Amino acid sequence: MCTGIPRKGIGNARVDRRDDGTAFEAGPVLSGHDSFRKKVALKAPAQPAKGDAMPRLLKGCIDRIGAPVLIVLLSPLLVFLGMIVLIDDGWPIIYRRRVLGKNGEFDAFKFRSMRRDADAILARDEALRSEFERNFKLKKDPRLTPSGTLLRRFSFDELPQLFNVVRGQMSLVGPRMISPPEIEKYGPYRNLLLSVKPGITGYWQVRGRQELSYEERVRMDVYYIENWSLGMDINILLRTPVKVLKKEGAY
Repeated sequence: MCTGIPRKGIGNARVDRRDDGTAFEAGPVLSGHDSFRKKVALKAPAQPAKGDAMPRLLKGCIDRIGAPVLIVLLSPLLVFLGMIVLIDDGWPIIYRRRVLGKNGEFDAFKFRSMRRDADAILARDEALRSEFERNFKLKKDPRLTPSGTLLRRFSFDELPQLFNVVRGQMSLVGPRMISPPEIEKYGPYRNLLLSVKPGITGYWQVRGRQELSYEERVRMDVYYIENWSLGMDINILLRTPVKVLKKEGAY
């Protein structure tokens, strides 16, 4: 069965409450597609409200049909990229990143872009580790292989995630996939994030990608989930190739 994403509108201000009942500012108001206001009261819903069934059904069908079609069309490129990784740095070709999804943890597939001793490099460099823990990204990452730099530049390392879409773990469009340690950065929005499938591409990828702060990424994920529409997904899908080819915000 084709399944999709729930939908809910977002207001200008919401209040979260402490255990004693007093109100406090929990997050930012999200207004517009490209700009966000300063922090004000915002309550994270436990689950987004369900929208019309047909758009959600169509989203699921696009995933179920679109991912296999893309795998077939891109199969020569997938084989070529796999060979590049193998020749450059040997096995394994595919890296399994443990991430959180709607139905729990799963392995997201990526072409391996890092050295096999990447964890050791991070562990012995305190400055790098500190930078990584802030944004879970490194702008100048010494762990990348030569082929990995190319893969990351054009986001080719993400292409194996089409198989995650086929398996029903991801969507073509959705919020960012995150690792278990990152969920704490979502604070009161963690349940909202885990109420939908992560996407290969998404709202934040076509509006800044890695140039955004982590807080901005969280805001954009929340905005996408609570303001989702099928038209928004189609717009993101159409804009993604242009952003990738321009290499905007990629590293």
